[in-house]
Amino acid sequence: MTRIPDPAAFIAANTRVQPVPHAPEISLWLADEVTPIWRLTEEELGELGLPPPFWAFAWAGGQALARWVLDHPEEVAGRRVLDFAAGSGLVGIAAARAGAAHVLCADIDPFCGAAVAANTTVNGVAADFTATDLLAAPPPEVDVILAGDVCYEQPMAGDVLAWLAVARARGTRVLIGDPQRTYFPREGLEFLAEYSVPTTRELEDFEIKRTRVWALPLEACHGSAWSGPASTPS
Repeated sequence: MTRIPDPAAFIAANTRVQPVPHAPEISLWLADEVTPIWRLTEEELGELGLPPPFWAFAWAGGQALARWVLDHPEEVAGRRVLDFAAGSGLVGIAAARAGAAHVLCADIDPFCGAAVAANTTVNGVAADFTATDLLAAPPPEVDVILAGDVCYEQPMAGDVLAWLAVARARGTRVLIGDPQRTYFPREGLEFLAEYSVPTTRELEDFEIKRTRVWALPLEACHGSAWSGPASTPS
């Protein structure tokens, strides 16, 4: 992993604390524009062609999933929760606020550990962080996995969904937030809610993004495969 001299200082210098549009109970260190911080990130890491700094924005899938968790604390209260591909830690913070017994945020982006630390501090909650690539091993022993916006590209989407299916087959509750990304599966999930999530045209194709929250049903998982019809909204 690339080493950054002082990621906390970089975050403080290039973002500001702002309420999350669809979950205003939570505030995060967020960037105002994509391009400037993207360029600064590449300069800081000495690399070109990096993916966007996902930790610096409240993406639609994460916002919807955070909203669902805040409104349905019984999903996580008293349970061990993994915020997978955590980015800013938004969903994990929502879980902590909803009463989770323990929250682990996981992301391989070299800035995410500092981002999660800064954001949990702002919100007065606790969460652990790991930069380990969890896809390289069986899913950890947790009660709930929360995954927001994990289907934006292939082959990652397929790898993540197969890994989540293994977790669900072992009994872990799996909740996914997704704004109808291209690589999101069209079957095999249980529809829970749909939200109109405020975002920005810098990040998305619309300023208000229709975003859904889904649960992965146990009966849809056979090993690491998806099967069965989706339960879709009318």
